[in-house]
Amino acid sequence: MPDRIKTKKGLLNVYNACSSGVQRYFEHLPKLLDEFPLDVALAYAFARLELAQNMALYCGVVKLHRANAELASRAVSTHHMTREGFVGLYEAVFDFGLPKAAAQALKTAEDTRDAAMHGKSATDDRLRNAIARVLEYAEAINAQLSKEHGLRPFGHLRGFAGRAKKLEKKTTRFMLKGMGFNIA
Repeated sequence: MPDRIKTKKGLLNVYNACSSGVQRYFEHLPKLLDEFPLDVALAYAFARLELAQNMALYCGVVKLHRANAELASRAVSTHHMTREGFVGLYEAVFDFGLPKAAAQALKTAEDTRDAAMHGKSATDDRLRNAIARVLEYAEAINAQLSKEHGLRPFGHLRGFAGRAKKLEKKTTRFMLKGMGFNIA
């Protein structure tokens, strides 16, 4: 991925170079880039990113740890997720950390997102590059989880868990608490 994205067309080229799964996942990005200011596209990119992060955790506990799907869904959707909290849960669920380059790309994008969403100045250059870093992060997470566990959270997840027998709710609850989820 290029270090600096200098135009919207350059950002669109980055998007077009992404895998078909990531393109489908961020399907509205080209139209947003064409019709709206960059901060709208950045907000969309981060909304989709956070959804995929939650889905990665959900799929991980259901597929790898055979958690009860209903309880896993509730645990992930009700857990107050912070950036650091996500990293800790990711490590607990998958037993490895985020790819370093992806984590660094995301940190850069988050700094720009924070500035833009909190009314601070963020240049178009910073906004374009933050969106590109989100796409870079999505590709890296998909590559890592696909290689290790056959999951692509930035894409479709039909049939991700297979037909393996799941744990009982009581056992699932203890397991999720042990991983760090806040579940009653």
